[in-house]
Amino acid sequence: MFVIAVFLTLIYVFFWFWYGGNGQPMSSQEIEEALFKLRSTDPAHDNSAEVEDIRQLLASDDGKEFVMQNLVRYRAKALYPEGFHYSDDPREADKRYGKSIIGDLLRYGNLVIFIARKTGDFVKPEGADAWHYVAMVRYRSRRDFVRFATRANQADKFVHKWAAIEKTHVFPVKPLISFFAVRTLLGLALFSLGLILTRVL
Repeated sequence: MFVIAVFLTLIYVFFWFWYGGNGQPMSSQEIEEALFKLRSTDPAHDNSAEVEDIRQLLASDDGKEFVMQNLVRYRAKALYPEGFHYSDDPREADKRYGKSIIGDLLRYGNLVIFIARKTGDFVKPEGADAWHYVAMVRYRSRRDFVRFATRANQADKFVHKWAAIEKTHVFPVKPLISFFAVRTLLGLALFSLGLILTRVL
């Protein structure tokens, strides 16, 4: 029982540090270095407006976890740059993107927590965009968001995303009320596993 308790406790401690969410804010120098690395891996980020958007996002870093809200509308047909040979199905292109970034997200303690397909309309203001789905991704911090983006850029993974997507609205949010408690859920799961193992062994 002691060995099992120590082993499961070590797993939880490792997870706690990996999952993080309570770090130090980025310094001004660190932000500029991160932007330089991002631009160097993706010429598209040389666009001054996009760079300024990313700079403002990083400048608001408090070192803590946050959730990025993604509203997405597909193209009628996937549009890849010249030299890429894939089908023109935008949903297949988006699946390629999703599968390709899982490792990069987990590497920095980031996690997809919610994906939902639109199934109809309810309250729709005039001129509202017609989104196809919504996705929410938990990031350990702004620092880890830009680390993920830089690493994904280096492997040309965003090419699938932009081939699939006609329009998107992405913005950070901080949950005020949430029942998605990853740390608690894992703790309960390990505790339950410990009880089962002690009975079996």
